[in-house]
Amino acid sequence: MLKTAFVAHDPGRIRLRFASRAVLGIGLAVALCGAAGHSLAAAITGGLAALLALFTVTDPTVRGQAVTTALLPVVGLPVLTLAAALHGVPVARDLAFLAVVGAGVYARRWGPRGHSLGVFAFMAFFSAQFLHTVPGQLPELYGAVLLALAASSLVRFGLWCYERRLAVPVAAALPAGAAGLARITTRQAVQATAGAGFALAVGQVLSDQRWYWAVGATWWVFVATTSRGETVVRGFRRFLGTVLGIGLGFAVAVPLHHEPVVAAVVVAVSVFGIFYTAAVSYTWMMLAVTVMASMLYGLLGVLDTDLLVLRVTETAAGALGAVLAVLFVLPVTTHSVTEAWVERALRCVHTCTERAAARLAGSEDADPHRHVAELEAILGRVRLSLAPLVHPLNPMKARKRRARQVLALLDDCAREVRGLASVAADPEASHDVRLAAACWRVEAAVEALTDAPAVGRRLRLDSATAAEPTGTEQMFTHLHALERALLDLAVPLRRAGRVPAGA
Repeated sequence: MLKTAFVAHDPGRIRLRFASRAVLGIGLAVALCGAAGHSLAAAITGGLAALLALFTVTDPTVRGQAVTTALLPVVGLPVLTLAAALHGVPVARDLAFLAVVGAGVYARRWGPRGHSLGVFAFMAFFSAQFLHTVPGQLPELYGAVLLALAASSLVRFGLWCYERRLAVPVAAALPAGAAGLARITTRQAVQATAGAGFALAVGQVLSDQRWYWAVGATWWVFVATTSRGETVVRGFRRFLGTVLGIGLGFAVAVPLHHEPVVAAVVVAVSVFGIFYTAAVSYTWMMLAVTVMASMLYGLLGVLDTDLLVLRVTETAAGALGAVLAVLFVLPVTTHSVTEAWVERALRCVHTCTERAAARLAGSEDADPHRHVAELEAILGRVRLSLAPLVHPLNPMKARKRRARQVLALLDDCAREVRGLASVAADPEASHDVRLAAACWRVEAAVEALTDAPAVGRRLRLDSATAAEPTGTEQMFTHLHALERALLDLAVPLRRAGRVPAGA
């Protein structure tokens, strides 16, 4: 697990730059809040706003990221105001919190921007509970949030906007499903609200002061998951990361939180860890979050061993609430989500091959490389949806074996498609009828695997006019390997009888 988090491949050092920029942006935001004379609570609020702006805003373009960042206070400040106004009215506060949870999850249907705004709204309400915010503090907190967002934006869009030099990433959207409750985002909004209600009730039994930890655990378990299997695995990883973080908190935060300089360094290292490990290990990200939270409680003067133990129990209650909700409230099965993502991956293979065939036929506008990037994004979602099946604790060995086989074969497809796209751009490979015919055979195999009707152009081969091989051996190698991977996929997908043997 440690190797996965810190030795994982980091193309272009994107994760390293992402984490380093976060430390710089959040550090500048907190420093400016301090220089402006804000209280510690306001500085923490500002730092959290900067962290969320740098972490959750993931629009594919820099312009889109700037627009979403500008909208964060439009959503967050009214929610912060609502939370402060209801501070002394527990029943209304609890109902409002649950409404924010449901709305925040529902907003995911509007893509990365909806997700970012939903998370910021939730955390605005959560931070008000964390700091026991009352209406009299609001003007200072408004100023701290706006100042922090300005500082983090200066770093992100001015001093260190490395995204301007990168290709626009391709986002893989959720499978839409049918309308109403059949839509995944609608189901998850209902699930999250039900799970948060359970967590809130149990959390308040455990502590009338720190109950919001349980609600927070439920919320973050739902973020970035789709099926019940994904949510269960994420809940386990959150609990494990919290336990590990509490253990480290006993060793670091408890004895050192009285030293402001040391505490600041530990918080900075924790922020780096959150951003650096988020993409590869949720467990390690939660460890870093827990250490950071422990240090913040130390700076607020309320840290002790009982508090750390309470955090574990509240996290367990929140994770349990999420698990119960996804199992019994409008469940979205792992199988249905996995099928949707695998089918999308196969259709993307189809498109990549089609574009390569068009390029071979002489079309200068056909560019398979863009679809290769889309395939990579979709495969990331396939891996996430299959994570419950390949998890070491999964007792169903046959399903685990099939899931691993599907992942391996889809990776083979992606590798061969990348090679196919590269060779298709070679002028020497163009206009070879045999290559185009092989591309169409691949498309036929995909159509069989996805139950799609066989549509599209069919080539009539004429051996007398077929071009002689001119530097096409590598192209044939990729195509034959791709055909073989698609044939083999029919077995774990249980569709062996549908794929033509000549594919």
